[in-house]
Amino acid sequence: MGKRGCVVVAQRLDQAPWRATRWLVLAPHPDDETLGTGALIAQTAAGSRLAGVVYLTDGSGSHPHTDGGVRKLAGVRLREAGLSLFYLTGCRRYAPVCLGWRDARPETPQSMEFQKSVSQMAALCRRRRVDAIAVTAHHEPHCDHAAAAHLAYAVARCAKRPIRVAEYCVWAPHLPVKAFTPLRTRSMPIGKRRRALRAHRSQLTLSYGPGFRLPADEQRMAARDILFVRTGR
Repeated sequence: MGKRGCVVVAQRLDQAPWRATRWLVLAPHPDDETLGTGALIAQTAAGSRLAGVVYLTDGSGSHPHTDGGVRKLAGVRLREAGLSLFYLTGCRRYAPVCLGWRDARPETPQSMEFQKSVSQMAALCRRRRVDAIAVTAHHEPHCDHAAAAHLAYAVARCAKRPIRVAEYCVWAPHLPVKAFTPLRTRSMPIGKRRRALRAHRSQLTLSYGPGFRLPADEQRMAARDILFVRTGR
């Protein structure tokens, strides 16, 4: 069963040609990793095939009037991300990496910051022997989600090693199977995934004042993830 209740026939990530793939997850904000790839993170970490989790932005735009300012909130959200990854993986090995983009102000491919992030990510992929990047889908309605997809494809082009890009959906419907090959993870315990999401307390409660709160219907996550690889790539 896929997002929005659609049935998806997908390749399994624990079978050839994907079972030996080393994955890097690129999430636009802390909490997108759990919403979009919680099962992928849990499965690949258990099989020693998770290369890491990278966040595009510091997430500080979610609560514009937080006491202590954006720096404090950015620190809070990074700590929440670390706790969420601990719940998903069961270990402290996977410390979150943040590229430090400003929340909801994505860089353009022509900017120096974009190119700097491409170089940083490409070096990380080479160092950690990444075979595939999981990233939010290019058609996601949030500007940071779409920007993350553009960044992932740019990294794949210049990483000096073969890298596949697999898109996942957080806010948008699933991608068309005619243009994409769907992949699916194993199922994970829903309770484990919910616990990981609850680690993002700033996004679920009024603890940090007025601002973003994840809608209740978006907190009902599936037991497995569906990802999409462009056909022919």
